[in-house]
Amino acid sequence: MSKAKTPVVREINWISVIPQLIFMALVIFLYYSLNIKEPLIWGCMTYLILSFGSRAIIAKEHNKGMKLSRSQNFQEAIKYFENSYEFFSKHKWIDKYRFLTLFSAAKMTYREMDLVNIAFCYSQIGNGPKSIEFYKKALSEFPESIMAKTALNFFDSAQNIENNKTVV
Repeated sequence: MSKAKTPVVREINWISVIPQLIFMALVIFLYYSLNIKEPLIWGCMTYLILSFGSRAIIAKEHNKGMKLSRSQNFQEAIKYFENSYEFFSKHKWIDKYRFLTLFSAAKMTYREMDLVNIAFCYSQIGNGPKSIEFYKKALSEFPESIMAKTALNFFDSAQNIENNKTVV
């Protein structure tokens, strides 16, 4: 019997793709100006190296939490998401301008992702109250968080079902 896959949501902020494409075009133009053969390939490779490299280095705690979460090691993943949340809270400008600093077109900030992931991990280890606490924290910091709203609605629905069972 195989383990169920942990869901991953990746919404794209399409407007943030524009500066990334401009940056890639500038890198390609730089290689072209330097008479480097195959400037398109070298420019794209440079962009990919910077993109994956910056996320691997700067968002390493978040990435480790995601890896642990995907392997169903939710308890251990929590501490990495908490570390990531602390880092991006101290350096909000990195998260705010992640389309340039991390070459990330993600719609959600790392801070929001970390809070929602912490809440999700708590729900997977059976700690509903902690899960609700972190979803509420995510919603208080990010009032438009669809994931936090949806999860809290789910908890409310489950509670209503449980309350109706005891009444019947």
